[in-house]
Amino acid sequence: MTGVAETGAPPAPPARKALGPDGVVPLAVLERSGLIESRHSGAAVLTRPDGTLALELGDGDADVWGRSSLKPFQALAALRAGAPLDGEELVLATASHAGTPAHIAVVERVLDAAGAVADDLQCPHDWPLDRRAMLDAHAAGHGTRRIAMNCSGKHAAFLLACRVNGFSTGDYLDRQHPMQLLVAETIADYTGQIPDRVGVDGCGAPVFATGLTALARGIGRIAGARERGDDPLAATLAGAILDHPWAIDGPGRSNTVVIDRLGVIAKLGAEGVLVVGMPDGTGFAMKMLDGNLRATTTVALDILAAHGLVDPDESAAVAAETAERVLGGGQPVGGIRSVALAG
Repeated sequence: MTGVAETGAPPAPPARKALGPDGVVPLAVLERSGLIESRHSGAAVLTRPDGTLALELGDGDADVWGRSSLKPFQALAALRAGAPLDGEELVLATASHAGTPAHIAVVERVLDAAGAVADDLQCPHDWPLDRRAMLDAHAAGHGTRRIAMNCSGKHAAFLLACRVNGFSTGDYLDRQHPMQLLVAETIADYTGQIPDRVGVDGCGAPVFATGLTALARGIGRIAGARERGDDPLAATLAGAILDHPWAIDGPGRSNTVVIDRLGVIAKLGAEGVLVVGMPDGTGFAMKMLDGNLRATTTVALDILAAHGLVDPDESAAVAAETAERVLGGGQPVGGIRSVALAG
């Protein structure tokens, strides 16, 4: 390892302004019985395979917390640290998983490789996101567990990287820990932007602020690594995600359906963040200002289809399948519609 992980974090640049009301545009509406009931505004960016800007809606340079959309970079940092991850284990390092028995079994394999147990994870106790898994866990008397928390695969990967390098494990979430310094370095290397703010994510790990343009560029670099052939670690990560889409989210869940049906890399983040990477290296990133995730996939697929990057009919079917249903008396009475390119 070089750079940040060995020499300490680089001097933080002056903080960029945070994304706010002056930096967003209308992106989606929810209609009920012919009337627009709710509106979602945000910012969205599309970058070309060479990293240049192809589309900017709103302010693509303003700071956002990447939240779980940073997980591909965190997983890549674990690979760069020498963690022996591949296949499903690597995807769980990237995942916001649903906590099904299959997900938990993979996390347990990573913990075994790290010589660790579930109690060594420092993510919070939680219920599985998958409803059936949650009900089964409750019926089995498990209660909330660290390993069921959607970020447990990432934390297990951190522990494995620490074991390989002889790093301390009790403080692996400290922002000055070698593992977290390598995460910051990896984000800077792939996005081309040094994070100017460091906070605490919901799982307790450091979370880094960047602009959406930087996020789009970074996910594009990872997704396009196999086609470029110049980055074996990123190519391994991209290939694993495409080969095991169930592991990054869960059966029937948004990211899994998008990856499986469209052959792209997609990763949601809390508070309305989504990144998508195309096999040719095109990158996309967006943030809903109100933090609501329900329209993010619909907007992303609308933009990608309009630019000829995904099949429009298949992407429309995926959007319809993954979007929140608008019901009245149990029957459809409306829907969510992208207006990102309406004007």
